[in-house]
Amino acid sequence: MSSAPDTSILTSLNIQHGTDLHEMKFAVTAWSKGRARVGVLQLANCPQPMETPALLLSTRKGLPVFIPPDLLPSLPSPDSHLLQMSPLHFLDGISSKTISNIGGLHQMLGLHEYGFAAVPRDSIVCLPECDSTNKIGASFETPCGRRLIKPVEYMEMISSMKPSLWATLADEVPAWVSAKRNKASVDRTLRWLDECITLSPAGGAVFGAIVGGANVEERQRCAQEVAGRNVSGYWIGGFGLGESMDERPALLNAVADILPVERPRQICGLELPEEVLQGVAAGIDLFDSTYIYHLTLGGFALTFPLESIQRHESDSQLSNVGSDHTKINLRATIYRKDTAPIVDNCNCYTCQNHTRAYINHLLNVHEMLAQILLEIHNTHHYLGFFRSIRTAIKEDNFEQFRQTFIDSRREHLNMTAVCASA
Repeated sequence: MSSAPDTSILTSLNIQHGTDLHEMKFAVTAWSKGRARVGVLQLANCPQPMETPALLLSTRKGLPVFIPPDLLPSLPSPDSHLLQMSPLHFLDGISSKTISNIGGLHQMLGLHEYGFAAVPRDSIVCLPECDSTNKIGASFETPCGRRLIKPVEYMEMISSMKPSLWATLADEVPAWVSAKRNKASVDRTLRWLDECITLSPAGGAVFGAIVGGANVEERQRCAQEVAGRNVSGYWIGGFGLGESMDERPALLNAVADILPVERPRQICGLELPEEVLQGVAAGIDLFDSTYIYHLTLGGFALTFPLESIQRHESDSQLSNVGSDHTKINLRATIYRKDTAPIVDNCNCYTCQNHTRAYINHLLNVHEMLAQILLEIHNTHHYLGFFRSIRTAIKEDNFEQFRQTFIDSRREHLNMTAVCASA
């Protein structure tokens, strides 16, 4: 059975046989059956190491979309200290030169004890546009229109922002493109990888981008090439772009089996709890959190149990109208007079201070505070989900944890369908 990591490792991170490149340290500390693993990641500016699998909080220009900076400390620490951003967010705002003159993102935003992970795509407002991408650069749909980003332009943004870690520029393509287009995307991504490494600044850990669409052989070819480069970790792109849940495990495993185990793997496009569990099962360490943004924007709150993933028929929060066993819709009128917190015994700021009825009221009168409170709760809850995943891996029962969660959700959806047809 896998044991929990030694506390001395968590405090001092004097890791042997791990990654120690570009002011980043990483080591795997526990395995479950298969590929699922727990690791420890230490970034130079973060006061405490973070355990993986971990959630990177999605941001807009470096800050969470709804949570103000003064409420960030209310989130669990150090789990919430890794923020993901896209340099492309700043195309319509403050210039790279000005950010550089200020001293980078940490200095500009005043978040000196947080780590920033910079990636080209954020799955919300900076989406890859493969039809307009060419050998010169990658095309993205951005807040200021469709833009072609060349490697040298991308690296200028990276150099000015000084993120803790950053992914190289990639040509991501959806699952339905031709084999010729898919091969071209791998060739371009590898060429841009070498250009980005050549132009890379002194600080920040480099994560080499891996693509290949829905083709296992192209995924393997790209992973093999990137694994031979001098990078600190790996950013696996091209997921969440049309591939099915059934074909995804083979694509993930094809990449994970090639990559060195001592370096961290980050992925973009796996957001739902079931998708995260797929990624963890393949040995992925870092995930983005645009799922939280979409939930919050829709007025949904996560409610699934964390300590014991099972269905409770008597639990009203899982059987109410507007629930799918994972979340509840707080816009629903059934919550208009509900004086309970979103989740009983949840110690997030929202549940400790407010009720479902109050949030229902805020949503219905279009108060921005509704999104603030919901994002705090949803972030807190999803971080708890990752904490439960790490515990299951340490106890060597991850596959049981995963199957129980999936079966519970499937059973609830089947019951809902039966009730709807009755």
